[in-house]
Amino acid sequence: MKATTYRLADLATRIGVELLGDGDTRVTHADTIQDAKKGAICFLANSKYRHYLPDTGASAVILGREDAAHSPIPGLISDNPYLTYARVASLLYPVAQVVGGVHISAVVSESAVVDPGAWIGPCCVIGANVEIHADVSIGPGCVIDDNSVIGEQTRLVAKVTVCSGSVIGKRVLIHPGAVIGSDGFGNANDQGTWVKVPQIGAVIIGDDVEIGANTTIDRGALRDTVIADGVRLDNQIQIAHNVRIGEHTAIAGCAGVAGSTTIGKYCTLGGGVGLSGHLEIGDNVHFSGQTLVTRSFKDPGYYSGNLPAVTNGEWRKTIARIRRLENVIQRLNTLEKEVFREKVDKKTDGPV
Repeated sequence: MKATTYRLADLATRIGVELLGDGDTRVTHADTIQDAKKGAICFLANSKYRHYLPDTGASAVILGREDAAHSPIPGLISDNPYLTYARVASLLYPVAQVVGGVHISAVVSESAVVDPGAWIGPCCVIGANVEIHADVSIGPGCVIDDNSVIGEQTRLVAKVTVCSGSVIGKRVLIHPGAVIGSDGFGNANDQGTWVKVPQIGAVIIGDDVEIGANTTIDRGALRDTVIADGVRLDNQIQIAHNVRIGEHTAIAGCAGVAGSTTIGKYCTLGGGVGLSGHLEIGDNVHFSGQTLVTRSFKDPGYYSGNLPAVTNGEWRKTIARIRRLENVIQRLNTLEKEVFREKVDKKTDGPV
C-alpha cells in the first residue's frame, strides 16, 4: 500500500502530540522498530522492544516520555504510543475515496435504492428493496439479499454475504468472507429426528463496527441479534442467534458465543474463548484466551478458566488424578466422619 509523505512536525500538529527533535524530518512509511529503514516511522509501546531503539534504522519513532531521552532519532512523544501510531498510520495510508457507480457485471434489483455516490463492484448481487446509502463501497463478489440496509461510508471488502433483512450501520468495515444474517442453529427434536425452527429475527449492526474475515453472525430466532456501536470482531468468530454485544466490546479470533447470550460494554474476549448460551456478561468483563465460560459474570474484572499446555506426560498424570478425585473425596469424607466420632467419644468419656 502506497503511503503519503508527511513532515514530522505536521504529524505532531495533526495528532496533537509533542514533537521530539527535527520537525522537518520526512516520514514516508511505517515499519517495525527492528526492521525500519530511512523514511520510516516506528513505535515503541512494549518495553521488551526497547533494546532495538539505539540501533533502529527508522527516521522517526513514536514513544513514551520515559524513553524520549534515550532516542537517537526524532520522534513523537505520546502517553499512548500505540494509539498515536494508529492515528499516524491512518494519515500515512488513507482509505481511497469512494467513486460512485455500478460495475457492468453487477446485478442490481430494480427495486433496490442505491445512492449515486455508492460503488457496487464486479459480480455483486443486490436484492429487492435493498437500501445502499452514500459513500458505501461494495467490493467484488458481495451479495446483499432482499430488504437489507447498508449505512453511509460502510465498506464490504469482497465476497461478503448479507442475508435478507439485515441492517448495517454507518462506517462499518466488513472483511472478505464474512456472513451476516445466516440462519441460527435452531432445531426441535421429534422422537429422534430434527425439525428446523424458522429463524425469523434479523441482524442489527451499529455504527463504526469492524467484522473480520470469515466471521459469521446468525440472525435471531425471534428477537434480533444485535452488535452495538464500536464493536470489534476478529476473524473466524461465530456469533449465534439472539446474541447481543454491547458498545466497544472487542473479541479476538476463533471465539464463539452461543445463542441468547448478552455481552456488555467495553468487554474483551481473547482468542478461542467459548461462551455457553443464555449467559449474562456485564460491562468491563475480560476473558483471557481459551477461557471456557459456562456461567454468567456480571461483575467487572479479569477472568480465566483453562489449563495451560504442559508435556503430554504431565497432562496424562493430571487426567489420571482427576479421575481418581471422586474416590479421594469419598475417603476424605470417611476420615472426617471418623475424626468427628472420635472427638464426640472423648467428650462423652470425659469427667462429668
